[in-house]
Amino acid sequence: MGRFKITRMTLDLSRQEAVQNAADAGVPAALADLGSLVRIPSIAWPAFDQSALVRSADAVAALLEGTGVFDTVKVARAAIPGTDEMGQPAVLASRAARNGRPTVLLYAHHDVQPPGDESLWDSPPFQPTVRDGRLYGRGAADDKAGVMAHVGAIRAVAEVLGDDLDLGLAVFIEGEEEFGSRSFAQFLADNADVLRSDVIVVADSGNWDERTPGLTVSLRGNARFTLTVRTLAHASHSGMMGGAVPDAMLATVKLLATLWDVDGAVAVEGLAVRDAETPAYDETTLRAESGLLDDVSPIGRDSILSRIWNKPAITITGWDATPVASASNTLAPETRVVISARVAPGQDAEEAFAAVEKHLRAHAPFGAQLEFSDVDCGDSFLVDTSGWAVEEARAAFADGYGVESVDVGVGGSIPFIADLVREFPAAQILVTGVEDPHARAHSPNESLHLATFRNALVSEALLLARLNERTV
Repeated sequence: MGRFKITRMTLDLSRQEAVQNAADAGVPAALADLGSLVRIPSIAWPAFDQSALVRSADAVAALLEGTGVFDTVKVARAAIPGTDEMGQPAVLASRAARNGRPTVLLYAHHDVQPPGDESLWDSPPFQPTVRDGRLYGRGAADDKAGVMAHVGAIRAVAEVLGDDLDLGLAVFIEGEEEFGSRSFAQFLADNADVLRSDVIVVADSGNWDERTPGLTVSLRGNARFTLTVRTLAHASHSGMMGGAVPDAMLATVKLLATLWDVDGAVAVEGLAVRDAETPAYDETTLRAESGLLDDVSPIGRDSILSRIWNKPAITITGWDATPVASASNTLAPETRVVISARVAPGQDAEEAFAAVEKHLRAHAPFGAQLEFSDVDCGDSFLVDTSGWAVEEARAAFADGYGVESVDVGVGGSIPFIADLVREFPAAQILVTGVEDPHARAHSPNESLHLATFRNALVSEALLLARLNERTV
């Protein structure tokens, strides 16, 4: 698809207004349905109740079935390559294109992050709560709002266009994005004929701010792994042996410190930097959006957004160590840490992991033994902004939000996009979202800015209506 001459037709202004009004009128119902989805603790981690994922998938399938536009709607799973396990339940809906219209694949995910320490939430994580113009709850932004932006947009175009809706639609609502999308590639392969499309809309990103839409044009990759550091065959008394033999904690601290220079910038040879302009963004905004404490300085060099969008970053996201309450006078024989390296757009993630591994092995203090395990690499992504789908998305954003969109980079990663590119190389990929910089996805008090959600839903409805006027 998408390999033939494109003929553009102008969306009739009266029809555009009708779609916009229908989408706007449908926002309260979409928010009510979003609240119902947020109440389902759909966490893909095995330690949590897995029946919630099934309930969540069934609820999403019912919402898509209720739009009345699909030929088929089903809940499906795919095998996890290299294992005997099946992935988590996903929802797949489809309708065939008619009269030469393009097919659009809409992606979001219905699984969510664990809530973490619930005492840090101002309201229960799975009890949707509205205050100060925001909807609070785990998954309210990431990414059940993406699910409902799709559903709300489909409802609006179906209401207005009726039998004139010739656009092909495929909807893929994943059930394990927060748990590594382990069966994603296999799911694409199993359902390639249904999912193959001219345009793919991935509603799992964010916007420039609460009022300004963002079209994500770059994403960093990720190389995540577990590092085990060993220095002793067994634990020893810290008084009897301390000062003569290095414990694993000492070795780990010294080793990890070599990953950054004095400014906090990554100091690993072989990690690339992308050379690209970034919009103006000052330290005051950074502090407001990140929660950086008054006396704590930012890290790195050059423009702030270049550090987030175009340069590598390394974070220690987990550390196995003796808890303070259980501390004893003991030299630990080994420690484990989880290291997450964000990879600059354009660099291969496995190449980046190899650079980090080489650095750590070269800098291991006192001859400490290192073991690398659970390596998970996801490639970065750069959007080709010259395509007609980008043009249509920008026009829809301008009408839906009332302001022009901003091309944004994202410091985070969506590794499965590489799978989409590999499986559907002819498709144009649009990475959109409903989040704003204060959404706190993955953190306590995650929330959705209600006005942003309204604008995102309306914009997507307008995008679908515009694409319905194209032929391929």
